[in-house]
Amino acid sequence: MIPKERYVALEHTTDAYLEAYGLTLEEAFGNAAYALMSTLVDINRVEKTSEGILSAEGHDLEGLLYNWLEIVLLRATVDMYVINDFDVRITRKGDDFELTAKTLGEILVPEKHHPKIEIKAATYHQMEIKKADDKYVLRFILDL
Repeated sequence: MIPKERYVALEHTTDAYLEAYGLTLEEAFGNAAYALMSTLVDINRVEKTSEGILSAEGHDLEGLLYNWLEIVLLRATVDMYVINDFDVRITRKGDDFELTAKTLGEILVPEKHHPKIEIKAATYHQMEIKKADDKYVLRFILDL
């Protein structure tokens, strides 16, 4: 059974250690991106005013998750664009994985979105992708 939450924060002394859930791998990857955005800003204040497309590739699922989180982080920090809706599709491209996501969000307005904390990068440290009890569980650390 999937928790009501899309993700939970796990105990970690200095960084953000997150666990995202999904009935499908795509839903879990979308919820991982949602968890990242929730760490950055008050995601409940983000309105779905404009659409976008994000994509990432990886040689394996861990590489795909790492690259995906980095792309989402870059969109937020470089483009100053926050997202609260991720419609993710994952396909095989030869031996690699390819992810494409339709997104909904808006330009970051600090007074509205209340930035919380700066994320330096996603990491491979303690990254885990597994399927258990008919759900996908993704664990990852964000370096703060």
